[in-house]
Amino acid sequence: MIQPAPRESAAVQAVPHPTTAWCLFLDVDGTLLELADHPGAVFVDPGLKTLLAGLREAAAGAVALVSGRTIADLDRLFSDPTLLLAGMHGCERRDAHGRLHVAPVALEQLSQVRAGLQQMVARHPGLLLEDKGAGLALHFLKARELEHELRAEVSLLAAPLVPHFALLDGHAVIEVKPAAHTKDSAVTAFMEEAPFRGRLPIFIGDDRTDYGGFAAVRRFDGLAVAVGDRVKADWWLPGPAAVREWLGQLATSVNS
Repeated sequence: MIQPAPRESAAVQAVPHPTTAWCLFLDVDGTLLELADHPGAVFVDPGLKTLLAGLREAAAGAVALVSGRTIADLDRLFSDPTLLLAGMHGCERRDAHGRLHVAPVALEQLSQVRAGLQQMVARHPGLLLEDKGAGLALHFLKARELEHELRAEVSLLAAPLVPHFALLDGHAVIEVKPAAHTKDSAVTAFMEEAPFRGRLPIFIGDDRTDYGGFAAVRRFDGLAVAVGDRVKADWWLPGPAAVREWLGQLATSVNS
């Protein structure tokens, strides 16, 4: 396994570029974008949009964003309804034909958990509840000292929904989401369809929620690339700036 390099440029050189036709799966927050204090504080700059357009052209369209955000939120950020997306950690997916695949969830199942999380937010001003409809995310970046208490309380709230729903631990966030749909299932579904089918997949992510994506591409003999110091994979890049630099090289590589 590649060890963290002292400079971003060295780390970029360490991750190989594929020598066969490739496809690409990208996490967003912490991978393409620097993490912010809350989900609404990020900004997608024109340079990133240009980079994604170049990657899609190089890969014959086989590029997808695979995020914990909803598809509606990703569309708001990137302002491109043609992007192929998996949202809510795989609970939503927009394929190459523009079709939307959504996990069948009875929203009333989450009503008691939602009410409990709202009470927690009312007690602790540092918390933020993100309601994704079919899932709920409790952000505690500004209340890190409460992490163990929060995880225990959310586990109790969500216990009646197991095994149909699962808890997902991310960077300063605890999510309650449908268990059957993951980043693994989303990547696998994309790989069974054009334009991804038959290509060597690459998944790049920075959080524990991305381990499913890593597992999926490994089954197709692809590249799993970890970003930062929160996760480990076969290859490593130090942060979003290095990710973009490496992706820029990939977009112009001869064997894309």
